[in-house]
Amino acid sequence: MGLTGLRAVMVPIAAGFLWVGGMLAAPAETVIRAHGVSTFGDLKYPEGFAHFDYVNPDAPKGGTFSTWAFGTFDSLSPYILKGNAAIGSSIFFESLMSGTLDEPDAMYGLLAHSIEYPPGREWAIFHMRPEARFSDGTPVTAQDVVFSFNVLLEKGQPAYKVVLKDIASVEAIDDLTVKYTFAPDGALREALMTAAGLPVFSRAYYETRDFAESTLEPPVGSGPYLLGEVKPGQSVSYVLRPDYWGANLNVNIGQNNFERLSFEYFADYTAAFEAFKGGAYAFREEFSSLTWATGYDFPAITAGHVKRETLPDGRPSGTQGFWFNLRRPIFADARVREALGMAFNFEWSNAQLFYGLYDRTDSFWENSTMQAEGMPTPEELALLEPLRADLPEEVFTAPAYVPARSSAETVADRGSLRAAGALLDAAGWTVGADGIRVNAAGERLKIEIMNDNPSFDRIINPYVENLVRLGVEAVSTRVDSAQAQEREKVFDFDIVVRRYSMSLTPGIELRGIFGSEAADTDGSNNVAGLKNPAVDALIAKIEGATTREDLTTAVRALDRALRAMHIWVPQWYKGTHTIAYLDMFDRPYTDNPPPASLGESSIWWFNAEKAEALRAAGAIR
Repeated sequence: MGLTGLRAVMVPIAAGFLWVGGMLAAPAETVIRAHGVSTFGDLKYPEGFAHFDYVNPDAPKGGTFSTWAFGTFDSLSPYILKGNAAIGSSIFFESLMSGTLDEPDAMYGLLAHSIEYPPGREWAIFHMRPEARFSDGTPVTAQDVVFSFNVLLEKGQPAYKVVLKDIASVEAIDDLTVKYTFAPDGALREALMTAAGLPVFSRAYYETRDFAESTLEPPVGSGPYLLGEVKPGQSVSYVLRPDYWGANLNVNIGQNNFERLSFEYFADYTAAFEAFKGGAYAFREEFSSLTWATGYDFPAITAGHVKRETLPDGRPSGTQGFWFNLRRPIFADARVREALGMAFNFEWSNAQLFYGLYDRTDSFWENSTMQAEGMPTPEELALLEPLRADLPEEVFTAPAYVPARSSAETVADRGSLRAAGALLDAAGWTVGADGIRVNAAGERLKIEIMNDNPSFDRIINPYVENLVRLGVEAVSTRVDSAQAQEREKVFDFDIVVRRYSMSLTPGIELRGIFGSEAADTDGSNNVAGLKNPAVDALIAKIEGATTREDLTTAVRALDRALRAMHIWVPQWYKGTHTIAYLDMFDRPYTDNPPPASLGESSIWWFNAEKAEALRAAGAIR
């Protein structure tokens, strides 16, 4: 990260005790006081900056941004296990500090105007803005921050116990000063950033409501939007608060530009696309290569009413695949998992189904500098060698695992299937008289792929056919989205498709995706159920990295280890955003969006003249 702004100020405290932020500071201690905080120390934006570089500070407010969502919802409670929360329902709440789209390592003051902490980050004090208000007009206080932490820990999704375990205590020093103290043996760098980003709830509001209960009642929050209209399972919208307290903060200038954000729900991808063609919503990011290649020839495209663009995606873009549920005994042997992965013919799928638009994923940090390549470097080996007993031998003796290429001419690549069969034989799964593989106990190798997306059938069915050719009793089971969400929460599946958007600065969230403690925690992101002490140790190295170079080395070591474990069947990536939208929006960039996001629902804005032209042409009502 380039240093184009100012480094946070280091303030040495003189010998003796000094009253700092409502508390006694230790003698001769150095305290950093700043308007923001960075993972590695440097801040791009100086104190008093006017706005982020990637926004238009003069963007007008107004109009509606509308898009679509897949599946269904029955709740506006995104932080608990019960119910299926509506997309965007975290919009009501704010955190002490706000992240940016162009600086992945940093956060700047939102509910808090400043922060102070020692260089070791053993604690942090946040100084809150006295003008901050919840939507009911009550002030946001340090007591609300303390309540929020405690209620997430006690009643939030079980995964919060994993994420928040490095926070030892939270205390309100006064109404506008809150102190977090971090566990001395925890990931101090990550714990501070986590504390700065936690949602803040109204303690008074939840005095008469149970936080753990799912609800469609619009909550009280301090964020820029209120609930507009909700139709359970069908649509939800949010409207801009006319009295939003933080509208003129530098972290908000040029953002939250739409008067209304609207999300239309569909249970079927084809139905959602047809609705877009009919003008039911205005913005669509296309994830179907078939639709992108063949479907965008409808009249609104021809007339220029709908724009179609491909923009670069600056995020790691490859963590999508078929994930094995390692809690199932049939997946205990890595040779079985590798063999099942070899039955997926990406090259045929790309040629026959995807119009050649994708590349094969091989890394959990695909399309980034953090993916492992070739043999481990000396720096990686320094991290991996002490963990050798808990890692596959090929981590040390072979290049980082890359799936073998299959023939694009036929879905059943004989070489791949022969190699896969040999692995299954070696693992003790031999073909019986009926053509199905069984183990020594006579148990059949039976696998279900759970799928809630009809458009994925064309991808899963050929994979199932190859598995059957291998002697696997494989089936694809279609469920509705509500069933899928509930079954995934309790890990009731064999194989499921999942995609993770990996951070540009990985850290504590990796505990929830790959960490042992999250493996048996309902609702966690550790969908694979991975439990491995070496993985846990590498995650700790990532969390404790003090430089970007050390972080990259640790992530590459983890990537190398995970790939050798064959916990998934990697699918594909394209490294771009493919989008289409009614030509009534403007944005502050042309071809290069900020790396973290397109920002379409926040930093784009509504162009009333363009909308009127569409209306005059009959393209919209």
